[in-house]
Amino acid sequence: MKVLKDSEAVALSAPFPYALVTSLDMKGRPNAMGIAWVTRTSFDPFLIMISIDKRRYSHEGILKNKEFVLNYPSEDQADAAWICGTKSGRDGDKIKLAGLTLVDSKSVKVPTIDGVTVAFECKVADQFETGDHTVFVGRVVGMSGNPDKGRHLYVTADHKLFGMSGDGNSA
Repeated sequence: MKVLKDSEAVALSAPFPYALVTSLDMKGRPNAMGIAWVTRTSFDPFLIMISIDKRRYSHEGILKNKEFVLNYPSEDQADAAWICGTKSGRDGDKIKLAGLTLVDSKSVKVPTIDGVTVAFECKVADQFETGDHTVFVGRVVGMSGNPDKGRHLYVTADHKLFGMSGDGNSA
């Protein structure tokens, strides 16, 4: 076994599921950011954790509004998802730039991205700081999706997105 640098260890642990977190900014405008630091943490109640850098534009909106939607983009949304993961909402409307369409969520004010594989509507149940990030624990209060779009996205260590179905097939 070789001793690894942080970057090497992270690269070897890839790929990671890639999602878009929609939130409302401080003025109530929708925003979407790319995220790979996500995990389910409880079935009863159904809880999902996301970890967001405190400097990110979405961070302040989630702190204020206490809601977010975790959207798993479908494979055909890869280009749009990458735009949302590489641009800042501070600089403009990246949802529009990406060509994504928002739809009303059923249980939260934050909109859902239309056409995603699955979306989890969450209300912040807890939060805590972990170094330079805040972990937001979301209580899932609604779910929707497109079963016919079962191939959602994963991100590799070299920042490429690819689609994979729930059964692990990438082709």
